[in-house]
Amino acid sequence: MPIEPPSSPWQLDLGQATPQDDLVGIGADLEPGTLLMAYRGGLFPMGLGDDGTPPTGWWSPDPRGVLLPGQVKVSRSLRKSLRLFDIRVDTAFSEVMALCADPSREGRWITAEMTAAYTNLHELGWAHSVEAWHGGELLGGLYGLAVGGLFAGESMFHLATDASKCALVGLTDLVFADGDPRRIIDVQWATPHLTSLGVTEIARGDYLARLERSLPLPLPPAFDR
Repeated sequence: MPIEPPSSPWQLDLGQATPQDDLVGIGADLEPGTLLMAYRGGLFPMGLGDDGTPPTGWWSPDPRGVLLPGQVKVSRSLRKSLRLFDIRVDTAFSEVMALCADPSREGRWITAEMTAAYTNLHELGWAHSVEAWHGGELLGGLYGLAVGGLFAGESMFHLATDASKCALVGLTDLVFADGDPRRIIDVQWATPHLTSLGVTEIARGDYLARLERSLPLPLPPAFDR
């Protein structure tokens, strides 16, 4: 069972957000209570400076990229790749974060401060990694937050073909295992790569309504530790 941190002194909400305006706030901090308040309210942090450095921006994309129960697409070639990888949870959280934050990656945004913040959440039981292993090697994975029926994906990486895709398919198996249609995987923005796996875009209002229904649900067993 995750440990609830002290509440945040900040106020983060979407009261002043305008349609199709993804950036909705600047500032605050990255303490566990602040981050959980943000995710429960439909926001997430990403730095506005070079390579994700401060100041911290708080984002709520409109439209929002989501993966919903029953919508994951597994091609014939991906199905073959799934047989090659062993999917694990939380056996290498630090390594997954480090590989996602690799400074050689184009568009990098995960700073040392972000890494520390999500490591804190991992130690409290909120942040998790889903990993694709082959032959004893970590070859792909993702990390994010599990809050009730929401899994908020933050970043993914791969060192072998289809490894990150297999991790994402593994994530859907974990999150949607009970078949409850209220569960949701948030991917923030729908890229062509994610769209090929079944990610769709929904309006912010629709996302917030789905989020409200998902949060009271129990955690998937894989993340309830």
